[in-house]
Amino acid sequence: MKTRLSAILIFIGPALAIMTIFILIPIALSLLISVTDFNVYAIFDWRNASFIGFQNFVDLFLDSIFWKALFNTFYALGVAMPLTIIFSLLFALLLNRGATHFKSFFRLSLYLPSITNTVAIAVVWAWLLNPRYGLLNWFLGIFGIPGQNWLSDPKWAMPSIIALVVWKAIGPNMLLFLAGLQNIPDFLYEAAELDGANRWKQFLHVTLPSLRPQMLFVSVMLVIGYLQLFEEPYMLTKGGPLNSTISIVLYLYKQGFYQFNFGYASAVAVVLFGIILTLTAIQMRLRKYQE
Repeated sequence: MKTRLSAILIFIGPALAIMTIFILIPIALSLLISVTDFNVYAIFDWRNASFIGFQNFVDLFLDSIFWKALFNTFYALGVAMPLTIIFSLLFALLLNRGATHFKSFFRLSLYLPSITNTVAIAVVWAWLLNPRYGLLNWFLGIFGIPGQNWLSDPKWAMPSIIALVVWKAIGPNMLLFLAGLQNIPDFLYEAAELDGANRWKQFLHVTLPSLRPQMLFVSVMLVIGYLQLFEEPYMLTKGGPLNSTISIVLYLYKQGFYQFNFGYASAVAVVLFGIILTLTAIQMRLRKYQE
């Protein structure tokens, strides 16, 4: 028994140590700091931090910018998540067709944005969306459609950010759906065809049910990823104009590293952690209910 326990510890010990150092301890410290007024002075001497209970959370719920950031984050999630799933599944279906040519080229083209540096992507998109010299306004001008200040107008700034994050997320999710499609047995489609099902009914009653595991994984990862929206608004708009693109994580970053209000930033992190945990638990519960 002792030998077996030693073997278990040897195999999982390194992983447990890494998880403890880089995940569990930071979470515990964040919880601890969120109930203090930890600031830049407390970095050098913890005695400068005082226990203030839930005051950071009370201030947070009275903070209009926090609610604006929360709204923007859920707005991005609510629009970007279905668009990402629809386009990823659509491209996977097209690439899974036997009649499609240049499959490797299209797979590479769709996957490339997800592994390209966000800074480089942001520079390219800032040029594409430039109101005077941008390619998008030039293209719209061909059809007589007036151009927009895509990143300077509060009405268009967040949709522009959403377009960028969806474009980046299509590639890896498309590959997951493509792998799922290639594992669906042909006899299911043949049986459905014998029963008189057309292509649309085959998609609804064979393809979609067979892709449930991929759909669950993609939706969980997209919820976690979009709730942590940071790089795109930070690189393109810094949360502006008029906080129209500020996200929860960007607000957390500004509180922590612009204003050095670490206690308040930790309270934001704790709230975000709770939201992600709750939504993920709901998704897992819905999955079990469907089974």
